[in-house]
Amino acid sequence: MRDWPVEVAMEQWTRREDERLVTGRGRYVADLSVPGCLDAAFVRSPVAHGELRAVDCAGARQVAGVVGAWSAVDLAELPCCAHAAADLQDLPPVPYTLLARLSTEEAVAGREWPVLVKDRVRYPGEAVAVVVGKDRYRAEDGAAEVTFTIDPLPAVVTPAQAADDSVRLFEGMSNVAFEGEAGEPIDESVWQEAAVVVEARYRQQLLMPTPMECRTVLAVPERDRLTVWSGHQMPHRLRRELAALLGWPTERIRVVVPDTGGAFGSKSAAFPEFVAVAYLAVLLGRPVRWIEDRLESMLTATRGRGQDQRVRLAADADGSLLAYELAVDADVGAYPHLGVGLPMQTCWMATGPYRTPRVHSTLRSVVTNTMVTYPYRGAGRPEATIALERSIDLLAGRLGMDPVELRRRNFIPPESFPYRTPTGRTYDSGDYAAALDEALDTLGYADWRAEQARRRADQDALPLGIGLSCYVERSGGEPGGLHEFAALEAREDGMIVARCGAAPSGQGHETTFPALVAKTLGVDQTRVRLVEGDTDELPEGLGSFASRSAQVAGAALQHACGLLVEEARARAAQLWELPVEEVAWSDGAVSPVSGGAAMELGELVKTTGPLRVDDRFESGMGFPFGAHAAVVEVDTELGVVHVLRVVAVDDCGVVLNPVVVKGQAFGSAVQGIGQALYEGIPFDDNGVPQLANGLLDYLLPTATEIPPITVKDTCTPSPSTPLGAKGAGESGCIGTPAAIVNAVADALQPADPGLLQMPLTPDVVWRAARAPKLREAT
Repeated sequence: MRDWPVEVAMEQWTRREDERLVTGRGRYVADLSVPGCLDAAFVRSPVAHGELRAVDCAGARQVAGVVGAWSAVDLAELPCCAHAAADLQDLPPVPYTLLARLSTEEAVAGREWPVLVKDRVRYPGEAVAVVVGKDRYRAEDGAAEVTFTIDPLPAVVTPAQAADDSVRLFEGMSNVAFEGEAGEPIDESVWQEAAVVVEARYRQQLLMPTPMECRTVLAVPERDRLTVWSGHQMPHRLRRELAALLGWPTERIRVVVPDTGGAFGSKSAAFPEFVAVAYLAVLLGRPVRWIEDRLESMLTATRGRGQDQRVRLAADADGSLLAYELAVDADVGAYPHLGVGLPMQTCWMATGPYRTPRVHSTLRSVVTNTMVTYPYRGAGRPEATIALERSIDLLAGRLGMDPVELRRRNFIPPESFPYRTPTGRTYDSGDYAAALDEALDTLGYADWRAEQARRRADQDALPLGIGLSCYVERSGGEPGGLHEFAALEAREDGMIVARCGAAPSGQGHETTFPALVAKTLGVDQTRVRLVEGDTDELPEGLGSFASRSAQVAGAALQHACGLLVEEARARAAQLWELPVEEVAWSDGAVSPVSGGAAMELGELVKTTGPLRVDDRFESGMGFPFGAHAAVVEVDTELGVVHVLRVVAVDDCGVVLNPVVVKGQAFGSAVQGIGQALYEGIPFDDNGVPQLANGLLDYLLPTATEIPPITVKDTCTPSPSTPLGAKGAGESGCIGTPAAIVNAVADALQPADPGLLQMPLTPDVVWRAARAPKLREAT
């Protein structure tokens, strides 16, 4: 058995970045002061769908302080926004890789995303013109003077509305832009012969990632180069895409990521606004900046989720699962960017933690008159978990079985790993029953069931429900994107500069990575300085997404530590005229094995010259898992759900920093609560989001709505990475929503599960509370 480096797990650390950030000394794009900088404002469509007939920017150009105003007609050379067909972020695994690449390219062909609207508006807020002023106020004043004419067309804002092609977004092309599947079709005889079959439909509503800091970009031309500052998750990708769009070699573009106020997946593309800002900075020869405001973000920033799902789940009379079928119609927004293939994550993860012998999942990615759908914390895995876990509870009800027992009966046992699922995933390691047992013990499951029985016997008591959700997710990325670049440089003063291709947006890199390097090399943490988010500092990098920071970037840094030690020993051996094997490394110094004075690393550099190692390290896929439980009571008169308790037990393998991991788990659980109960985009009859009051119209859980949340963990190391770590950042978004919805269903027991569609607003819950109950129906 591998000797897992559990000693890497450090105890309580003070996060290095916290003092700077909480005292207001963070340095964000909006804080940067660049002489002569101009600000951009975009003129946006008020309609969701329509033919653009004319744009007149003349009035804007007359406004004092406006430097220029342009429509697509004025910028004939402005390229379309790059798409992600060849991007490495979410390449599918073999044998699907080539097929999905070709299909994604075909999905985009003819459906390119313009930077400024050329002929047809396809989502509310799509930019029809851009105005640049000496400051944002003057740019906004100029934008108000731009006039344009749009002939409205009918809008479709759900896959169900769009899939029949009665309203087409692209002339002569179907709204179904991509189709895929995982697993093998299931013979109808399986369903006919099964003792129990449950069927259901679920709607995963569109969500807004809503980071504290909205999207930002600042482009600064300098001689023959362009420096781009942006709160971005993948700086090297942004550099590649901007270079391709401008027709430049990548060396002419530098991307720098300063402090970033959250991302959750929503800051990993070259957005149309970014392309316009970079293009205009080059055109004008002056710095140009765009800082997205909150209302603008709510209208035009990327969306997450957005799936219509149909499921069938079959079991024998003893509750052993026989077959599971999942059909997904995914809303990918107006343009098939990365979101077109992203829902395949739902299909591949359809099996969850269960050994279901037959699983078949199918996907149709459908374009709609909404902003582009993109990765949002969990990215396809919450959708898979919610569909399966809600169906497991329905099946338990039909069988008259405790939902705990049904899950235990069907878990993949620990001795079966590595386990290949019917959808083609190979799970690395797991002990799913241990996580569920920990969740039940922490919750006090038996006591809550007793309280539920008491309340059901009391007609005046508020209904109480207990919900469970067991999940498996994928972390690190897909084959072809499971690597990261890292470099270590030792300096004469004894400092060690660690560089990696990741980019932080709140994950605690500034604390975790230097501590990992220090622990591996045996030096004090204060001697290690982290540099990331700067394409001039490291020639390549993938970035931060897919919960890959510890699993992939951390492993890359650990690997670089090994290379640094090897190089230091080799130099010392040459200096001392000894064989390399007779030189030892300990606590940041080299010494002869036979005895003699040790030489500190800094002194070695002074004697032998600069010491830097660069390398690319490839990890394997990780499959974190967990069990979440929730207890709710429902006020049936008001339709209000009171969450009394949430327990989240997650297993992300070896934990590098317990404080950071707990914070990630807690924060993502809060976002999971938001999806279950509060968050959703209201549209009017013309497909325009009704968000004029900002976050009063799109409800996020605040401190008032956060229930007691207990975060615990189990540890099942991953054999796919030398650290044994798996991703930790997305667990709550994946496990918590289904637990809460299952708890509400357990409290109300409606005969029709389709009545409880997220978000469970008071109106939804009130109606479900008055519908026929399952007990009455049976």
